[in-house]
Amino acid sequence: MQTHVTLDQRLKKVVSYIPQGAILADIGSDHAFVPCYCLQQGLVERAVAGEVNVGPMEAAQGQVALVQLEDKIDVRLGSGLTVLTPGEVTAVTIAGMGGTLIATILEEGKAHLSGEERLILQPNVDAVDVRRWLLANGYALLSEAIVKENGKIYEILVAEQGEEMLYSEEEEQRDWELFFGPQLMREKAPAFIEKWQTEKEKRQYILEQMQQGNGSDVLQGKIATIRRLIEKMEEVTN
Repeated sequence: MQTHVTLDQRLKKVVSYIPQGAILADIGSDHAFVPCYCLQQGLVERAVAGEVNVGPMEAAQGQVALVQLEDKIDVRLGSGLTVLTPGEVTAVTIAGMGGTLIATILEEGKAHLSGEERLILQPNVDAVDVRRWLLANGYALLSEAIVKENGKIYEILVAEQGEEMLYSEEEEQRDWELFFGPQLMREKAPAFIEKWQTEKEKRQYILEQMQQGNGSDVLQGKIATIRRLIEKMEEVTN
């Protein structure tokens, strides 16, 4: 536990998208470091720290007590967004989980959102699932970031309810933008290029293994799909 809370670069980037003076909900709070940091830095007015399991919830309670912020941070036990009532917070952070899980949390808990909150989401993998959920549920992707830390690369997605502006109107191009990230594709930061070059090499290895297979129509279809993905990865990293 920390009396003066510090965050790694990944979480500092997440926090940078929280509007000044927000009422924050940090879902899957893990020791409540994000809410504690935000309160200590004067970034938010108050916060909710949500945890689904008793052990992490108790750890969060201990951290909040240590920094004497019990009157500002409400630690709650519950599944995802179900710890909230609609309209009680203005920003939601969900960080450090798989994208599929984040999308599930959003879907299962969307009745607990008013639609006025800013969502700041940091999937470790499968960011495409988060983007698809946001698009399907009327959220505009405001910004994206990509951060490398300790040999790992993380994407951060920022969204609010509204008309989507970042995606192409052309369906195939939009599908690729959902996969790679529309803003990230255009900016091509070094971490973005590194991520997809690494992923391309993984797919190339899989392709080589599959080409040694039985040549069935199903297998050939999968090979064609992977080849197209490799081609696109080459395109976005050049």
